[in-house]
Amino acid sequence: MQPKISSFFNPSSSSNAPPPVSKNEDEELANWEKKEHIIVNTYKRRAPKSDGVSLDGSKESLSGAVKKPTSADLCLKPQLKTLNKKRSYAQFHLELGQSDFLLHTCSTCGIKYAPGDEGDEKAHKTFHKDYTLGIQFKGWRYERVIHMPCVEGGRIVLVLDCDPPAQTNKVQQVVKMMEIELGTGWIFHKLCKVYLFISSQRIAGCLVVEPIKEAFKVLSGTVDERTHVTSTKKTSVNSATLQFGEIMLQREVVKKGSSVNCPKILDGNHNGAIFCEKETMPAVCGIRAIWVSPSNRRKGIASQLLDAVRRSFCMGFVVEKSQLAFSQPSSVGQALASNYFGTGSFLVYKPDKLAC
Repeated sequence: MQPKISSFFNPSSSSNAPPPVSKNEDEELANWEKKEHIIVNTYKRRAPKSDGVSLDGSKESLSGAVKKPTSADLCLKPQLKTLNKKRSYAQFHLELGQSDFLLHTCSTCGIKYAPGDEGDEKAHKTFHKDYTLGIQFKGWRYERVIHMPCVEGGRIVLVLDCDPPAQTNKVQQVVKMMEIELGTGWIFHKLCKVYLFISSQRIAGCLVVEPIKEAFKVLSGTVDERTHVTSTKKTSVNSATLQFGEIMLQREVVKKGSSVNCPKILDGNHNGAIFCEKETMPAVCGIRAIWVSPSNRRKGIASQLLDAVRRSFCMGFVVEKSQLAFSQPSSVGQALASNYFGTGSFLVYKPDKLAC
């Protein structure tokens, strides 16, 4: 049937007249016309051009060519932008002591970050500033300020465990910063009192104190020998003389010995053995931990915090220096105690690891 229909609509090129149609073919064509047929037309949209002209040269309206974004497309745009973000590392050389290109350890704050990544650079900058200058502090509406006559350009605030969450949460943030240098899991518990030194809207220092009953006295000779040693020793080992005509040059080796009076040693945490007396002595308050931000050290902040503890730890009287005790101080803590008491003999105690 189909070849006959095709031959009817497509006559041969030899003659313009249609071919003769037989009687049977007329009947089949009449039957085909009587039946119902479904004709399906399919249209395909061409890709729109910037000038609004289709591929065949006809002009199309911009409203029909541009597809309006749906709500689903708008919701997916931020997610696609985040997923397609690629990290770029603008570092082409390894620094001294750096193991790979991806992570760099800051020599001051100790944090590891990826140089060249915008997020890591910003996080490191914020943490580095909090570590060196102190944690940001906007202030509280009700503060327990310890009035000290010698505090200049700052104030000392006392925080207890019963204070509002805003204050206790800030104390936990400071304790985490202290744990970077002093170790984790022992600095703070619920019976402690926390003294914060506030300067320029930052917490520049912190002292954690607890009540105690007894402590041990340090033998003065073990500390005096370590804290009052000269920081530089000159020796003439392997000295040599060089002569150029009438000019003579003599070589002399200068050997430096470590001492806690040296600023570089004070910045570190160097533990050592402490020799104490066997008998215990009565004590009132124990200095569990004390910390000052690196840029504010050697400014007398630690001594001011100790004075504030003596004035406010007990109600009604001032605690004597002989009733203060330090919790296993390092060489830096020993130097601080010796300078504060004016002697190498002071009290120490071993703190208990209570739950925070």
